[in-house]
Amino acid sequence: MSETEKPTTGASPGLVYCRCAYARVVPRKVKDGVLETLAGSGVDFDAVPDLCEMSARRDPRLEEIAGAKDVTIAACYPRAVRWLFSSAGTPLDKERVTILNMREETAEAVAAAMLTPDGHGTGTAGDSDVPAAGDSGGASNGDAPTGDGGNR
Repeated sequence: MSETEKPTTGASPGLVYCRCAYARVVPRKVKDGVLETLAGSGVDFDAVPDLCEMSARRDPRLEEIAGAKDVTIAACYPRAVRWLFSSAGTPLDKERVTILNMREETAEAVAAAMLTPDGHGTGTAGDSDVPAAGDSGGASNGDAPTGDGGNR
């Protein structure tokens, strides 16, 4: 097994990719594009099935992620991700964590932010709780379901 295939148990993850497996809120095209780019890049990253589910179970890996020196998380709305970690008793430090919003950004923008030279995102792809100007806050590319679609 290569180094990039090993789970990051015991190590502080630098890049975390959430597959959002149990809620269809992130467009499949974006999720697949980010994962494909990360996997092809050769960098180490931690892919988790679903941060919502991990929060509900109070998965100990959330504490590892929250305790990492610098971490970039590709997931959902930053405010939702922060709430999930807080709800699980492992709040995120805004100074050390960048959250990239795969619900509103393109796969290219999220992947590029994750693969910056220092190995961590810059926050330019969505580390804001405020939608971009003219954005209603929902996905508009047709890949996401309408309505709440299981939104948590």
